[in-house]
Amino acid sequence: MSVRDRLLAVFVAVCWGLNFPATAIALHHFPPFLMGALRFTLIAIPTLLLVPRPKVPLRWLIGTGLGLGVLQFAFLYVGMAAGMPSGLASLVLQASAPFTVIIAAVALRERLSGRQVAGILVAVGGLAVIAVHRAQYASLLPVILTLCAALGWAIGNICSRQAGAPSPFRLTLWMSVVPPIPLLIMSLIFEGPARIGQTMITVITPEAVPAVFGLLYIVLIATLIGYGLWNGLLARHPSSEVAPFSMLVPIVGVASSWVAFGERVEPVVIIAGLAVIGGVLWASRKGRLRGVPDPVPAAVPLGSGHGRLLSRGLPAVRAVHEESVDGPGRGRTGPAATE
Repeated sequence: MSVRDRLLAVFVAVCWGLNFPATAIALHHFPPFLMGALRFTLIAIPTLLLVPRPKVPLRWLIGTGLGLGVLQFAFLYVGMAAGMPSGLASLVLQASAPFTVIIAAVALRERLSGRQVAGILVAVGGLAVIAVHRAQYASLLPVILTLCAALGWAIGNICSRQAGAPSPFRLTLWMSVVPPIPLLIMSLIFEGPARIGQTMITVITPEAVPAVFGLLYIVLIATLIGYGLWNGLLARHPSSEVAPFSMLVPIVGVASSWVAFGERVEPVVIIAGLAVIGGVLWASRKGRLRGVPDPVPAAVPLGSGHGRLLSRGLPAVRAVHEESVDGPGRGRTGPAATE
């Protein structure tokens, strides 16, 4: 992997990590369900007009969109709106990795190696420490909602893998066609027409400018540029060389949230977060389970990452399992990862 491509991988990780504070800023103006609907609509419209539909079964395309788009970002945005710090969200979303492996073992009857079980237990233990610590000082609900977002991401991973798309990026674009209507319906039910109307009427006011730029960052930088570069790297190099760079995402997410909002992360949370990341990396090393769904980014992002959170959000650690799934080389054809 050349120095240029390593720098590109770091750049993508930075883009996805910044997706989390960008999401927090956007949520200052946009209610969570409406924001999700707008985010995917901005991608879905040009996709429908310009991008041919991938040749995959419709049920897996819809399943990918529901998991990675609707479930992941509905829960993530509501969790952040309910008080989940953006930096902590970037750590907790790492739960998508062990969730993916567990769901694959149960639903697809894949065997887990000892290394995978050990890695999953370490990651889950780290998440439990974060949850318990959070419950002592603040509401546990935002953590639970973010874990639900990670579970949605994992479900989307399974559907994406089952789709077997020959063009992963085209699948990433077309999954954005699924979320707008469900998210808009949820916005109408839970946020109401009055709030939606007020949000859209005031979107051109000076107070809304930071939120608008945050939303545009999520769509243009974290999603289109981030995933475009990431898929290009996966096309040129084995996923085992590319995937570890996604572990920089929560580090950037925590650091950028500290700079932007002064978010302080207690040492116990940092240690637990490192345990989560270490467990994910350990379980993802070469030579284990074959056939586990590739994580698909995001976050969206089509996510937070990202996102993929995400942005994969984030979202962004979705590709971390690819080498363990496919072995050297095969992961190049799988989707990258969610903000």
